[in-house]
Amino acid sequence: MTSAPLTPARVRTPPDAPHTARTSRGSGWFRAVWRWHFFASFLVVPVLLLLATTGLIYLFRFQLEPLLHPDLLKVEPGATVQPYVTQLSAVEQAYPGVTPVSLAEPRDDHSPTIVSVTTADGEGRDVYVDPYRLEVLGSMNPDTTLSGTAIRLHANLMTGTFGDRLIEVAACWALVMALTGYYLFFRGRRARRRARAADRPGSRLRSRHGLVGLVAGVGLVTLLVTGLPWTGFWGAQVQSLATKGGSSLWSTDPGALSNPTSTLDESLPHSHTQDVPWAQGDTEVPTGPAPAEGVSVANVDTALEVADREGLRHPMTVALPAADDATGVYSVIGYAFDAPSDERTVHVGRYGGEVESTYGFADYPLLAKVVAQGIGLHEGRSLGGWSMAGSALMCVAIIAMCVTGPLMWWRRRPRGAGRLGAPRGRMPVRATPVLLVGLVTLGVFLPLFGISLVVVLLLDQLVLRRVPALSAWFGTT
Repeated sequence: MTSAPLTPARVRTPPDAPHTARTSRGSGWFRAVWRWHFFASFLVVPVLLLLATTGLIYLFRFQLEPLLHPDLLKVEPGATVQPYVTQLSAVEQAYPGVTPVSLAEPRDDHSPTIVSVTTADGEGRDVYVDPYRLEVLGSMNPDTTLSGTAIRLHANLMTGTFGDRLIEVAACWALVMALTGYYLFFRGRRARRRARAADRPGSRLRSRHGLVGLVAGVGLVTLLVTGLPWTGFWGAQVQSLATKGGSSLWSTDPGALSNPTSTLDESLPHSHTQDVPWAQGDTEVPTGPAPAEGVSVANVDTALEVADREGLRHPMTVALPAADDATGVYSVIGYAFDAPSDERTVHVGRYGGEVESTYGFADYPLLAKVVAQGIGLHEGRSLGGWSMAGSALMCVAIIAMCVTGPLMWWRRRPRGAGRLGAPRGRMPVRATPVLLVGLVTLGVFLPLFGISLVVVLLLDQLVLRRVPALSAWFGTT
């Protein structure tokens, strides 16, 4: 009797797994990098998905909000715009007891004047006025609008310090995910081509994920780096170091001639609607001279006329002095939405209408100029329509990556195997000094990344590798 030759059992390869030789050194690196990319995504993907979605909403706030609130944010053009001091009076008559905080010019012929007020209960609201017919259209709490909610989620998940720190940690690991993603893209291009040629399951999705990531990675890194100055930990630490070094992330108002009464951010508490240029947010506001006999009383219209003569860009926003502040000033802000280099603020005395001080981009320290341009790029406004289109495209691409990445894992996960299906591999940190130096440098530059990295490594060594069930589940080697 002749026995049939033994045929090796066919091993099913997961559809999205890289078809590389495990025995080679390059394969070991590939799988180790893939493992870091895989686990970073668990923290990064949910946060990035939220940031990209809320960022997209904020990018199109001027288009979305009028559609959602046409009764407040749309007006029919008229012959002439009524004086702003009269519009302020109409607001005070319609809402007795409120304190006007700022006034923003209409953005275009179809937009209302926006007067930000504080109620007797301390609530901030925006009041909308038809500038042609002197009609108070109504009011809203700007934090409850779609774009207001989006920007609060984008800033700190609406949870204060905890949300700010979580977003910062996720942003740090997103940089790691982007760098490892580029390694996987270029190192695995041949394997992807072979998988596509063989029409293996999941090969098309994997290729598309890589191609979208090739473009999205550049935008992601740009958005993350330009967004870091906003963070409560990294941004505050860098500002502290810059101050000690004689520089700053924002300007210090070299034109202030007297003791400050507030900062621009304090004067404009609803900054997501009435924006303060990033570099000017913590600048000091000077005081004006006390009233003297024979000195005329200026008003908001006077302040806007003076600022216009000074060359500020329209539409302008005016931070109003307190009614009982005899030395307060009108701080007129030319935000220059599409050109951070044009942003300027002029402080106008409330009695004689004189310019108390003026400052802008030209007065910023070098670091503040760089940050201001970066923030403009982050918000999609530095290069006009091209910048906005580019930021929107990056948000859509990041959303696509956040969807296709988990989908690839879901399709190749080992069903019923009692494990997560994570790639197996270990970074050869001890044998690769360059890698060790890179990780230490990144950890020093991004302290929250360094701290979280130490926590992850300790958890891996002291818990996951010592508990067999966890070791099997997480696929440790």
